[in-house]
Amino acid sequence: MRKLILSFYISLDGKSADGDNGIRDVMTSIDDPEQEKYFVSRLWEAGAFLMGRTTYEIMAGYWPGSDHPSAQAMNEIPKVVFSRTLESADDWPETRIAGGDTAEEIAKLKAEPGKDLVAAGGTAFLHSLIKLGVVDEYRLWVLPAATGKGAPLFPELERPANLRLLKSTAFPSGTLELVYAAADK
Repeated sequence: MRKLILSFYISLDGKSADGDNGIRDVMTSIDDPEQEKYFVSRLWEAGAFLMGRTTYEIMAGYWPGSDHPSAQAMNEIPKVVFSRTLESADDWPETRIAGGDTAEEIAKLKAEPGKDLVAAGGTAFLHSLIKLGVVDEYRLWVLPAATGKGAPLFPELERPANLRLLKSTAFPSGTLELVYAAADK
């Protein structure tokens, strides 16, 4: 059974890289070849990238023509877009649409053979996965900046999400990769 890994950049104060809180500027301004090489190697561990429609539309407009170090992995690894309104995903190779119930679609994907699944973007989409309880592992890329504003990574929860630290990796830029598993998984 494949795991679902939630991978996301956040600020030190736990705000997501979505929106206009300046954290994306911090993310793109960091020059850390060691972290970039490591990040790309982690991308290649994915069996598929999962995302919502909004993130898909942004990424499909960027990655196919990009020469960024992550571009080859982003373009070659299969992608699954969760949307009930998207009619076609032909503008980004290796992409298919999951239009059914999210929990059922995730269960089917987890049951398929292959490498783990990586949910790769969009706070609203990630919140829906957290609320559904389908996330097996959290891979948080903590940036060396606080924003004081923006969406928190975790939505309001009915009960605390107890996590256990599996791994931490620090990079010269001050960026941290923190990997947690749900305590009950």
